[in-house]
Amino acid sequence: MPLSPSAPALPDLRQTQIVEWLTALDAVPTVPSTLRPASADASFRRYFRIDTAAPGTVGAKTLIVMDAPPPQEDVRPFIEIAGLFAGIGLSVPAILAQDLERGFLLLSDLGSTTYLQQLNDDSAPALYMDAIDALVLLQTKSRPDVLPEYDRAFLLRELQIFPEWYLGKHLKATLTDQQTADLNKVFDAILANNLAQPQVFIHRDYHSRNLMVLPSGNPGVLDFQGALYGPITYDIVSLLRDVYIQWEEAQVLDWMIRYWERAKRAGLPVATDIDTFYRDFEYMGLQRHLKILGLFARLHHRDGKEAYLKDIPLVMDYVRKTALRYRELIPLVRLLDKLEDKAVQVGYTF
Repeated sequence: MPLSPSAPALPDLRQTQIVEWLTALDAVPTVPSTLRPASADASFRRYFRIDTAAPGTVGAKTLIVMDAPPPQEDVRPFIEIAGLFAGIGLSVPAILAQDLERGFLLLSDLGSTTYLQQLNDDSAPALYMDAIDALVLLQTKSRPDVLPEYDRAFLLRELQIFPEWYLGKHLKATLTDQQTADLNKVFDAILANNLAQPQVFIHRDYHSRNLMVLPSGNPGVLDFQGALYGPITYDIVSLLRDVYIQWEEAQVLDWMIRYWERAKRAGLPVATDIDTFYRDFEYMGLQRHLKILGLFARLHHRDGKEAYLKDIPLVMDYVRKTALRYRELIPLVRLLDKLEDKAVQVGYTF
Protein backbone atom coordinates (compact mmCIF):
# COMPACT_ATOMS: atom_id res chain seq x y z
CA MET A 1 0.00 0.00 0.00
CA PRO A 2 2.45 2.72 -1.10
CA LEU A 3 1.14 6.16 -0.17
CA SER A 4 2.47 7.99 -3.19
CA PRO A 5 0.92 10.75 -5.31
CA SER A 6 -1.26 9.66 -8.21
CA ALA A 7 -3.45 11.29 -10.82
CA PRO A 8 -6.64 12.96 -9.56
CA ALA A 9 -9.72 10.74 -9.71
CA LEU A 10 -13.17 11.83 -10.78
CA PRO A 11 -15.54 12.47 -7.85
CA ASP A 12 -17.68 9.49 -6.88
CA LEU A 13 -20.36 8.77 -4.29
CA ARG A 14 -17.95 7.55 -1.62
CA GLN A 15 -15.67 10.54 -2.07
CA THR A 16 -18.70 12.75 -1.58
CA GLN A 17 -19.53 10.84 1.61
CA ILE A 18 -15.93 11.19 2.81
CA VAL A 19 -16.05 14.95 2.32
CA GLU A 20 -19.34 15.14 4.23
CA TRP A 21 -17.88 13.03 7.06
CA LEU A 22 -14.70 15.13 7.30
CA THR A 23 -16.66 18.38 7.25
CA ALA A 24 -18.61 17.23 10.32
CA LEU A 25 -15.45 16.23 12.26
CA ASP A 26 -15.01 19.17 14.60
CA ALA A 27 -12.40 17.36 16.74
CA VAL A 28 -10.00 16.91 13.81
CA PRO A 29 -9.96 19.96 11.53
CA THR A 30 -9.24 19.29 7.87
CA VAL A 31 -9.70 21.09 4.57
CA PRO A 32 -12.01 18.74 2.63
CA SER A 33 -11.38 20.57 -0.65
CA THR A 34 -7.75 19.35 -0.52
CA LEU A 35 -8.75 15.66 -0.60
CA ARG A 36 -6.71 13.89 -3.30
CA PRO A 37 -5.70 10.30 -4.09
CA ALA A 38 -2.74 8.90 -2.20
CA SER A 39 -2.81 5.32 -3.44
CA ALA A 40 -4.91 2.35 -4.41
CA ASP A 41 -4.66 -1.14 -2.98
CA ALA A 42 -4.74 -4.70 -4.32
CA SER A 43 -8.04 -4.98 -2.42
CA PHE A 44 -11.09 -2.71 -2.58
CA ARG A 45 -9.44 -0.19 -0.23
CA ARG A 46 -8.37 3.27 -1.39
CA TYR A 47 -6.38 5.97 0.35
CA PHE A 48 -6.61 9.76 0.15
CA ARG A 49 -4.38 12.49 1.51
CA ILE A 50 -5.87 15.67 3.00
CA ASP A 51 -4.49 18.88 4.50
CA THR A 52 -5.27 19.98 8.05
CA ALA A 53 -5.14 23.67 7.12
CA ALA A 54 -4.78 25.86 4.06
CA PRO A 55 -1.46 25.39 2.23
CA GLY A 56 1.20 27.65 3.71
CA THR A 57 -0.46 27.82 7.12
CA VAL A 58 1.98 27.46 10.01
CA GLY A 59 1.64 23.99 11.53
CA ALA A 60 -0.35 22.59 8.61
CA LYS A 61 0.19 18.90 7.95
CA THR A 62 -1.36 16.09 5.99
CA LEU A 63 -3.49 13.15 7.10
CA ILE A 64 -4.61 9.95 5.37
CA VAL A 65 -8.20 8.85 4.78
CA MET A 66 -8.80 5.12 4.34
CA ASP A 67 -11.83 4.22 2.26
CA ALA A 68 -12.71 0.56 2.94
CA PRO A 69 -16.18 -0.04 1.46
CA PRO A 70 -18.42 -2.57 3.21
CA PRO A 71 -19.26 -5.38 2.71
CA GLN A 72 -16.04 -6.12 0.80
CA GLU A 73 -13.86 -4.57 3.51
CA ASP A 74 -14.00 -4.25 7.29
CA VAL A 75 -11.94 -1.62 9.13
CA ARG A 76 -12.20 -3.30 12.54
CA PRO A 77 -9.19 -5.64 12.11
CA PHE A 78 -7.08 -2.63 11.09
CA ILE A 79 -8.15 -0.75 14.20
CA GLU A 80 -7.50 -3.70 16.52
CA ILE A 81 -4.10 -4.57 15.07
CA ALA A 82 -3.03 -0.91 14.92
CA GLY A 83 -3.59 -0.78 18.68
CA LEU A 84 -1.71 -4.04 19.23
CA PHE A 85 1.28 -3.06 17.09
CA ALA A 86 1.45 0.48 18.51
CA GLY A 87 1.50 -0.99 22.03
CA ILE A 88 4.44 -3.17 21.02
CA GLY A 89 6.34 -0.11 19.83
CA LEU A 90 6.02 -0.30 16.05
CA SER A 91 5.53 2.88 14.05
CA VAL A 92 1.99 2.53 12.71
CA PRO A 93 -0.59 5.16 11.72
CA ALA A 94 -2.57 6.64 14.61
CA ILE A 95 -6.35 6.42 14.19
CA LEU A 96 -7.76 9.91 14.63
CA ALA A 97 -11.38 9.29 13.66
CA GLN A 98 -13.49 6.39 12.47
CA ASP A 99 -16.83 5.54 10.87
CA LEU A 100 -17.20 1.77 11.18
CA GLU A 101 -20.55 1.59 9.42
CA ARG A 102 -19.34 3.29 6.25
CA GLY A 103 -15.74 2.07 6.39
CA PHE A 104 -13.89 5.38 6.80
CA LEU A 105 -10.77 5.97 8.90
CA LEU A 106 -8.78 9.17 9.39
CA LEU A 107 -5.13 8.33 10.05
CA SER A 108 -1.86 10.07 10.77
CA ASP A 109 0.35 10.32 7.68
CA LEU A 110 3.62 8.33 7.67
CA GLY A 111 4.76 10.11 4.52
CA SER A 112 5.03 9.09 0.89
CA THR A 113 8.48 7.46 0.73
CA THR A 114 8.29 3.69 0.71
CA TYR A 115 11.24 1.39 1.20
CA LEU A 116 10.85 0.40 -2.46
CA GLN A 117 11.37 4.00 -3.56
CA GLN A 118 14.42 4.49 -1.34
CA LEU A 119 16.21 1.16 -1.67
CA ASN A 120 19.52 1.06 -3.53
CA ASP A 121 22.92 -0.53 -2.95
CA ASP A 122 23.95 2.24 -0.55
CA SER A 123 20.73 2.60 1.46
CA ALA A 124 19.64 -1.03 1.60
CA PRO A 125 21.87 -2.30 4.45
CA ALA A 126 20.67 0.28 6.98
CA LEU A 127 17.03 0.10 5.87
CA TYR A 128 16.91 -3.68 6.05
CA MET A 129 18.54 -3.78 9.46
CA ASP A 130 15.95 -1.28 10.71
CA ALA A 131 13.20 -3.49 9.31
CA ILE A 132 14.76 -6.59 10.85
CA ASP A 133 15.01 -4.92 14.25
CA ALA A 134 11.33 -3.92 14.07
CA LEU A 135 10.39 -7.46 13.06
CA VAL A 136 12.33 -9.01 15.96
CA LEU A 137 10.59 -6.57 18.32
CA LEU A 138 7.18 -7.65 16.99
CA GLN A 139 8.01 -11.32 17.33
CA THR A 140 9.37 -11.06 20.88
CA LYS A 141 5.99 -9.67 22.00
CA SER A 142 4.06 -12.60 20.47
CA ARG A 143 1.59 -14.63 22.47
CA PRO A 144 -1.09 -17.11 21.47
CA ASP A 145 -4.83 -16.47 21.40
CA VAL A 146 -4.48 -12.81 20.43
CA LEU A 147 -4.45 -13.00 16.62
CA PRO A 148 -6.21 -15.62 14.48
CA GLU A 149 -4.12 -18.74 13.88
CA TYR A 150 -2.44 -19.25 10.51
CA ASP A 151 -3.46 -22.90 10.52
CA ARG A 152 -3.24 -25.66 7.92
CA ALA A 153 -6.64 -24.94 6.43
CA PHE A 154 -5.71 -21.27 5.94
CA LEU A 155 -2.30 -22.04 4.43
CA LEU A 156 -3.81 -24.66 2.10
CA ARG A 157 -6.57 -22.32 0.93
CA GLU A 158 -3.86 -19.87 -0.08
CA LEU A 159 -1.92 -22.56 -1.96
CA GLN A 160 -5.05 -23.56 -3.87
CA ILE A 161 -5.16 -20.10 -5.43
CA PHE A 162 -2.14 -21.20 -7.49
CA PRO A 163 -3.75 -24.09 -9.42
CA GLU A 164 -7.07 -22.29 -9.70
CA TRP A 165 -5.89 -18.93 -10.98
CA TYR A 166 -2.31 -19.27 -12.21
CA LEU A 167 -2.41 -22.75 -13.74
CA GLY A 168 -6.09 -22.89 -14.61
CA LYS A 169 -6.98 -19.34 -15.58
CA HIS A 170 -3.62 -17.81 -16.55
CA LEU A 171 -1.99 -20.80 -18.26
CA LYS A 172 -5.38 -22.25 -19.32
CA ALA A 173 -4.23 -25.67 -18.08
CA THR A 174 -6.38 -28.57 -16.96
CA LEU A 175 -4.42 -30.89 -14.68
CA THR A 176 -4.60 -34.65 -15.06
CA ASP A 177 -5.36 -36.75 -12.00
CA GLN A 178 -1.68 -37.63 -11.73
CA GLN A 179 -0.58 -34.00 -11.98
CA THR A 180 -3.08 -33.03 -9.29
CA ALA A 181 -1.79 -35.83 -7.05
CA ASP A 182 1.83 -34.74 -7.61
CA LEU A 183 0.99 -31.13 -6.83
CA ASN A 184 -0.88 -32.12 -3.68
CA LYS A 185 2.18 -34.08 -2.48
CA VAL A 186 4.28 -30.94 -2.94
CA PHE A 187 1.68 -28.93 -1.01
CA ASP A 188 1.76 -31.53 1.78
CA ALA A 189 5.56 -31.24 2.01
CA ILE A 190 5.40 -27.45 2.14
CA LEU A 191 2.70 -27.41 4.79
CA ALA A 192 4.41 -30.03 6.93
CA ASN A 193 7.42 -27.75 7.18
CA ASN A 194 5.39 -24.56 7.68
CA LEU A 195 3.30 -26.04 10.48
CA ALA A 196 6.33 -27.48 12.30
CA GLN A 197 7.82 -24.01 12.70
CA PRO A 198 7.45 -22.02 15.94
CA GLN A 199 4.52 -19.59 15.89
CA VAL A 200 4.72 -15.83 16.39
CA PHE A 201 2.84 -12.66 15.43
CA ILE A 202 3.17 -12.15 11.68
CA HIS A 203 2.36 -9.03 9.70
CA ARG A 204 1.76 -11.22 6.61
CA ASP A 205 2.79 -8.62 4.02
CA TYR A 206 6.05 -7.29 5.43
CA HIS A 207 7.84 -5.94 2.33
CA SER A 208 9.17 -2.84 0.60
CA ARG A 209 5.80 -1.41 -0.44
CA ASN A 210 4.37 -1.58 3.08
CA LEU A 211 7.36 -0.12 4.93
CA MET A 212 7.83 3.64 5.00
CA VAL A 213 11.08 5.56 5.44
CA LEU A 214 10.74 7.76 8.54
CA PRO A 215 13.16 10.33 10.04
CA SER A 216 13.33 8.27 13.25
CA GLY A 217 14.92 5.35 11.43
CA ASN A 218 12.18 3.01 12.58
CA PRO A 219 10.19 1.87 9.53
CA GLY A 220 6.60 3.01 9.27
CA VAL A 221 4.48 -0.13 9.04
CA LEU A 222 1.35 -0.23 6.87
CA ASP A 223 -1.19 -2.75 5.55
CA PHE A 224 -1.16 -4.95 8.64
CA GLN A 225 -4.88 -5.71 8.89
CA GLY A 226 -4.31 -9.33 7.81
CA ALA A 227 -1.91 -10.11 10.67
CA LEU A 228 -2.03 -13.64 12.10
CA TYR A 229 -0.26 -15.97 14.53
CA GLY A 230 1.88 -18.20 12.33
CA PRO A 231 5.27 -19.53 11.18
CA ILE A 232 8.27 -17.58 12.41
CA THR A 233 9.97 -17.33 9.00
CA TYR A 234 6.97 -15.82 7.20
CA ASP A 235 7.77 -12.12 7.59
CA ILE A 236 11.53 -12.40 7.13
CA VAL A 237 11.10 -14.24 3.83
CA SER A 238 8.47 -11.68 2.76
CA LEU A 239 11.04 -8.97 3.43
CA LEU A 240 14.11 -10.56 1.87
CA ARG A 241 12.50 -12.37 -1.06
CA ASP A 242 10.32 -9.42 -1.88
CA VAL A 243 8.15 -9.86 -4.97
CA TYR A 244 8.78 -6.23 -6.02
CA ILE A 245 12.57 -6.05 -5.72
CA GLN A 246 15.29 -8.71 -5.96
CA TRP A 247 18.73 -8.89 -4.40
CA GLU A 248 21.68 -11.18 -5.08
CA GLU A 249 21.33 -14.45 -3.19
CA ALA A 250 24.56 -13.82 -1.28
CA GLN A 251 23.11 -10.56 0.02
CA VAL A 252 19.83 -12.22 0.96
CA LEU A 253 21.75 -14.90 2.87
CA ASP A 254 23.75 -12.25 4.72
CA TRP A 255 20.60 -10.41 5.85
CA MET A 256 18.87 -13.67 6.71
CA ILE A 257 21.78 -14.72 8.92
CA ARG A 258 21.79 -11.32 10.61
CA TYR A 259 18.09 -11.72 11.37
CA TRP A 260 18.69 -15.26 12.69
CA GLU A 261 21.47 -14.05 14.98
CA ARG A 262 19.34 -11.20 16.33
CA ALA A 263 16.36 -13.51 16.80
CA LYS A 264 18.44 -16.00 18.77
CA ARG A 265 19.86 -13.23 20.99
CA ALA A 266 16.31 -12.01 21.63
CA GLY A 267 15.29 -15.48 22.79
CA LEU A 268 13.07 -16.26 19.80
CA PRO A 269 12.58 -19.98 19.02
CA VAL A 270 14.28 -20.02 15.62
CA ALA A 271 16.03 -23.21 14.51
CA THR A 272 19.30 -23.64 16.37
CA ASP A 273 21.39 -24.30 13.24
CA ILE A 274 21.45 -22.09 10.18
CA ASP A 275 20.93 -24.92 7.67
CA THR A 276 17.62 -25.89 9.26
CA PHE A 277 16.58 -22.26 9.48
CA TYR A 278 17.42 -21.72 5.81
CA ARG A 279 15.27 -24.71 4.84
CA ASP A 280 12.37 -23.30 6.88
CA PHE A 281 12.92 -19.92 5.21
CA GLU A 282 12.80 -21.51 1.75
CA TYR A 283 9.71 -23.65 2.34
CA MET A 284 7.83 -20.71 3.81
CA GLY A 285 8.84 -18.54 0.88
CA LEU A 286 7.58 -21.18 -1.54
CA GLN A 287 4.16 -21.26 0.11
CA ARG A 288 3.97 -17.47 -0.11
CA HIS A 289 5.20 -17.21 -3.68
CA LEU A 290 2.86 -19.91 -5.03
CA LYS A 291 -0.02 -18.04 -3.41
CA ILE A 292 1.18 -14.77 -4.94
CA LEU A 293 1.36 -16.26 -8.44
CA GLY A 294 -2.30 -17.10 -8.04
CA LEU A 295 -3.16 -13.73 -6.53
CA PHE A 296 -1.41 -11.77 -9.28
CA ALA A 297 -3.19 -13.84 -11.93
CA ARG A 298 -6.51 -13.25 -10.16
CA LEU A 299 -5.91 -9.52 -9.89
CA HIS A 300 -5.40 -9.45 -13.65
CA HIS A 301 -8.11 -11.80 -14.88
CA ARG A 302 -10.83 -11.04 -12.33
CA ASP A 303 -10.14 -7.47 -11.25
CA GLY A 304 -8.58 -6.00 -14.40
CA LYS A 305 -5.36 -4.99 -12.59
CA GLU A 306 -2.89 -6.03 -15.25
CA ALA A 307 0.04 -4.12 -13.71
CA TYR A 308 0.69 -7.12 -11.44
CA LEU A 309 1.56 -9.31 -14.45
CA LYS A 310 4.96 -7.64 -14.74
CA ASP A 311 5.89 -8.98 -11.29
CA ILE A 312 5.11 -12.61 -12.12
CA PRO A 313 8.53 -13.45 -13.67
CA LEU A 314 10.36 -12.53 -10.45
CA VAL A 315 7.94 -14.57 -8.33
CA MET A 316 8.33 -17.54 -10.69
CA ASP A 317 12.11 -17.21 -10.48
CA TYR A 318 11.89 -17.55 -6.69
CA VAL A 319 9.57 -20.57 -7.02
CA ARG A 320 11.74 -22.44 -9.50
CA LYS A 321 15.05 -21.81 -7.75
CA THR A 322 13.66 -22.96 -4.42
CA ALA A 323 11.89 -26.06 -5.76
CA LEU A 324 14.99 -27.17 -7.67
CA ARG A 325 16.96 -27.38 -4.43
CA TYR A 326 14.83 -30.06 -2.71
CA ARG A 327 13.99 -33.61 -3.88
CA GLU A 328 10.39 -33.58 -2.66
CA LEU A 329 9.68 -30.32 -4.51
CA ILE A 330 11.04 -31.42 -7.92
CA PRO A 331 7.57 -32.55 -9.14
CA LEU A 332 6.51 -28.89 -8.99
CA VAL A 333 9.30 -27.93 -11.40
CA ARG A 334 8.40 -30.80 -13.74
CA LEU A 335 4.78 -29.69 -13.73
CA LEU A 336 5.74 -26.10 -14.53
CA ASP A 337 8.08 -27.30 -17.29
CA LYS A 338 5.28 -29.35 -18.79
CA LEU A 339 2.72 -26.55 -18.62
CA GLU A 340 5.08 -23.78 -19.64
CA ASP A 341 6.84 -25.97 -22.21
CA LYS A 342 10.32 -25.51 -20.76
CA ALA A 343 13.21 -27.93 -20.53
CA VAL A 344 13.71 -29.72 -17.24
CA GLN A 345 16.86 -28.75 -15.34
CA VAL A 346 17.07 -30.72 -12.12
CA GLY A 347 19.72 -29.80 -9.58
CA TYR A 348 18.54 -30.62 -6.08
CA THR A 349 20.69 -30.35 -2.96
CA PHE A 350 18.56 -32.27 -0.46
